[in-house]
Amino acid sequence: MGISYDYYRIFYYVAKYKSFSRAAQVLSSNQPNITRSMNNLESQLGCVLFIRSNRGIILTNEGKQLYDHVAIAYQQLQAAERELANTKSLEKGIINLCVSETALRVYFLPIMNEFRKRYPHIHLQLSSHTTPQALQSLKNGESQLSIITTPATVEYPLRQTQLCDYEEILVAGKKYMSLADKPRHLYDLEDHPLICLSKDTMTYAFYHDLFVSNHAQFHVDIEAASTDQIVPMIENELGIGFVAKSIAKSAIKHGKVVEIPLIEKIPKRYVCLVEDRSHPLGVAGRALKRLLIEKSE
Repeated sequence: MGISYDYYRIFYYVAKYKSFSRAAQVLSSNQPNITRSMNNLESQLGCVLFIRSNRGIILTNEGKQLYDHVAIAYQQLQAAERELANTKSLEKGIINLCVSETALRVYFLPIMNEFRKRYPHIHLQLSSHTTPQALQSLKNGESQLSIITTPATVEYPLRQTQLCDYEEILVAGKKYMSLADKPRHLYDLEDHPLICLSKDTMTYAFYHDLFVSNHAQFHVDIEAASTDQIVPMIENELGIGFVAKSIAKSAIKHGKVVEIPLIEKIPKRYVCLVEDRSHPLGVAGRALKRLLIEKSE
């Protein structure tokens, strides 16, 4: 039918206050304009909406029927405008994030704390995924941002931004403490049980390639489901394993594990922010991205 939204907006206030003059005041208009708009609305709808009298107006049955629908629609629009205004001012909003456990612990936790202090009304929804799962979640539109660790294969329309590097070390419990008495080659570890993340993770692929490139066999005896499981298993003398230095720091300090020095150099790994360029970020997402990049500089 193509009826102007303004006509319905004016109708809402006229019907709400049952007065053309009061509606004109609220809308910062004048009564002739309000009357003309309502006459046009009645003409386009082909029915009478008001019974006019010296004491004001009364809605006809058709007017009441229309108002029931217009009131709901207009109030919903007002609510949406308020929500958008709150979101724009970062008084409200939701960010869906994929954050790997290592990225959370070596980089993101203090930044999340600062973000919450700056924007306490922004709701963060975090999920923990492997790097391939996190990238797929972005492609599926299930998350707005992913914070992952390298290595990662990031293809268009995804975009990757390096945030920080971190160092990984080889650690062992007391049972294997003798390995720490001198620097070791990777092939010296072949007869010792190795703990690593599962085969479907980029960490597994990273260490597989590292061992193979240094002519050592890579054999994992225990596959952990999460990074958080590795240090406790090493502490309980189930094997040796590679972990971020910052994650192992406390266990080393308290004498629960020791670092095994290596002759081969473990390449640095990176914490990266990944976003989907085909899905623009909202206001809250952009604020978090700014903070992440600000802290990386």
